[in-house]
Amino acid sequence: MAAWCSAESTKPVFVGIYGAVLGGFAVSALFFLLSSFSSLSAPTLPLPAAAIAGANLSAPTFAQAETMYNRPIWKPPPRRARMPSPRAFRLTRDMVAARARDGVIVVTFGNYAFLDFILTWVRHLTDLGVDNLLVGAMDTKLLRELYFRGVPVFDMGSRMVTEDAGWGSPTFHKMGREKVLLINALLPFGYELLMCDTDMVWLKNPLPYLARYPDADLLTSSDQVIPTVTDDSLENWREVTGAFNIGIFHWRPTEPAKRLAKDWKDLVISDDKLWDQNAFNDLVRKKFGQPVQGDDLVYSYDGKLKLGVLPASIFCSGHTYFVQGMYKQLHLEPYAVHTTFQYAGTEGKRHRLREAMLFFDQPSYYDSPGGFLSFKPNIPKSLLLDGAHTVESHFELVNYQLKQIRTALAVASLLKRTLVMPPLWCRLDRMWFGHPGILEGTMTRQPFLCPLDHVFEVHVMLKDLPKEEFGQHIDFREYSFLENPSLPKEVKDSLLEVELCDEHSSRCSAVDEIDKHGPFLLPRNSTEEKLLDLLSSYKDVKIIQFSSMVDAFGGFADAAVEKKFRNRVNRYVGLWCCVEFRDIGHIYYDMYWDEKPGWKPHPPETREQDHPPWS
Repeated sequence: MAAWCSAESTKPVFVGIYGAVLGGFAVSALFFLLSSFSSLSAPTLPLPAAAIAGANLSAPTFAQAETMYNRPIWKPPPRRARMPSPRAFRLTRDMVAARARDGVIVVTFGNYAFLDFILTWVRHLTDLGVDNLLVGAMDTKLLRELYFRGVPVFDMGSRMVTEDAGWGSPTFHKMGREKVLLINALLPFGYELLMCDTDMVWLKNPLPYLARYPDADLLTSSDQVIPTVTDDSLENWREVTGAFNIGIFHWRPTEPAKRLAKDWKDLVISDDKLWDQNAFNDLVRKKFGQPVQGDDLVYSYDGKLKLGVLPASIFCSGHTYFVQGMYKQLHLEPYAVHTTFQYAGTEGKRHRLREAMLFFDQPSYYDSPGGFLSFKPNIPKSLLLDGAHTVESHFELVNYQLKQIRTALAVASLLKRTLVMPPLWCRLDRMWFGHPGILEGTMTRQPFLCPLDHVFEVHVMLKDLPKEEFGQHIDFREYSFLENPSLPKEVKDSLLEVELCDEHSSRCSAVDEIDKHGPFLLPRNSTEEKLLDLLSSYKDVKIIQFSSMVDAFGGFADAAVEKKFRNRVNRYVGLWCCVEFRDIGHIYYDMYWDEKPGWKPHPPETREQDHPPWS
């Protein structure tokens, strides 16, 4: 708790900074040494256009001397500036006051593993003109990185590891407890607090919406997947069945809110295995159900706390945004998306935001050294639209796409190119429990464009698997990659279109006669040798786009190379879940389903059979 102190226990912030610089060189040197593990030359996140043009995105609303607390966001400290002393990064009332606007502060926190998420979070807010924000750093590496990038940051004193904390791990629970402690530290400062997880982004300035409900002690997001309202009003709390989600919630510094925060803190500290969100829900629902006058809010917790539930249609979960597209169907403007309801950990969250073109990557992401490979997927209407939406028709549709993606992965590995994944269509939703195909009452359409992690193990695809067993790594990008505004024009314009042809046709026999104004012709089922021979002269072309991957490749020449490739791509696919009323209800996808006569999508019959097809 040393990182958090009230203003009464410290000198004024601005005096403290200079005092620390003049009188604390020994401490500063030690802190600088501890922080030196960060990448001093780390590539810079592209700044908003307004910042590049010199616009003051987050200038203070009143004239005052510029300090590290009120400096415009994205404006780094002066060149060759030294890292201030640890005392300068302590969370104080003065620090919050310097950044708050209209009595509100917006806060997120994390460790170095979430640096790109945090930069994306900040970038979205500054693009919206919201600058009253602070970021809590759980390790010194993140603290240093954010400070030198011009992001307002404070030290949480957590001394957290810099690696990713997997869901449910002891580190994950520690991060949850730190959030509760942080809320308890901030509320006594007297400012409204919009607390956010780093795995969410803002799409619209939420502060005017939150101000519509000044009587609420607490406004929380939820895991509600069935709409209870069709406009932008708060959810009908009587009909909310999903858990309250603590990834986005707005606290007012009222006595009931402070009491809830304290009881929540005491509860999670008493049991280090208790999930902070479950503890929050248990407390809030202790006394729940008495409407506040006006009916938008409900008395909860101790019968005095006034609670409102933010509408999941516009304060979106991973399901209402990526699967249902609820805001589109209701013709509403979303305020936020939180990457919940996904199946591939942090990597899956990042990929979903990339699919939606909501993630800000480094420039190098958009210019792979070996170039890119893409293809136009081919899906017969009968597989996509005809017949009932059943487990069988879902797997027929997905398997047809898997075969094309498998071929594309093979071609990409041969050409040493990064594969741009195609859009993936599903008939059935994925959950952690048995369901009838889609959740009843939701707005999920069938078929729907499903996130890659519904079928693929995104986190496995990104792993550095041993080459001796799995061959060379195959990099990939999201299906929307070529439409992303961040893709440089010189990359987009460097394109070779490849069209498949029948080897013995007259058109295909003229394959050596290159038509500069038409597509490059490639015989179907080309061998590895022919594929490399015909396309080797186009190494400098950034994007090679196939008109189809159906029968595009005849197979590897080297059996050992093919074995390694199979080992790799077999692990790329996951499972669908789940058939109702079954002890084991999930069904594994199989990348080589077509090589197994009579293959059917059935759940494992026994625990012994419950394993991926490659194991």
